[in-house]
Amino acid sequence: MSRLDLIRKEEKKYHDFCYENYKLFEEGSWLCKPVKTVMDLLLLFNNKENIRVLDLGSGVGRNSIPIAQEIKNKNGKVICIDLLDSALDKLKLYSEEYGVEEVIETKKADIGNYEITNNKFDFIVAVSTLEHVESEDIFESVIRQMALGTKNEGINCIIVNSEVEEIDIESNRNLDVMMEINITTVNMISKLNKIYDGWEVLNQLVKPLEYKIVRDKREVLLKTNVITYVVRNNCI
Repeated sequence: MSRLDLIRKEEKKYHDFCYENYKLFEEGSWLCKPVKTVMDLLLLFNNKENIRVLDLGSGVGRNSIPIAQEIKNKNGKVICIDLLDSALDKLKLYSEEYGVEEVIETKKADIGNYEITNNKFDFIVAVSTLEHVESEDIFESVIRQMALGTKNEGINCIIVNSEVEEIDIESNRNLDVMMEINITTVNMISKLNKIYDGWEVLNQLVKPLEYKIVRDKREVLLKTNVITYVVRNNCI
């Protein structure tokens, strides 16, 4: 099995477990609430109708369902892209439960292969997903597509991990990081700045985090520098 296949197998196992054992918007996991940065940005679209949103790596709807609730009465639409059937199946059920099934459209795809239509979206969200594409070249290609797919005055919100470490808690041994793209924080920000040259930077933040996860029934400490990068297209 290639390293890429191994990483994707482990990530699928981890997310399948979370989606099966933790309910959306209930305490006990990272699914308990949407990302505050994402929701705060919706205020910038308060006076806009027909909002088009793209959620890359949407999962079960942690962000896309609250977004859909906010734009439901403005003829809005959220396109949700994910590779996992477990995510999309749950997303469809949750969208019905929360009354936004007509607002949400799901598509199964690897975001590295998904073609974003030029000048189509007002708001593109990519939370903890860009680091899971196959290579740095594809990482840059996806972000370029995000930029091209954004309307004038549209916003891209990226939250991405960098400088990730995984440490076996029992042995204190560093493990192979189960993440396709794992580069320095400085390098990651440099790539983003280059691609979004000329855009208005609304928020740029680096936050060191560490938390426990489980890999093959072992407790693992995951350390990361989480980059929040929010930009608005004022180039036209």
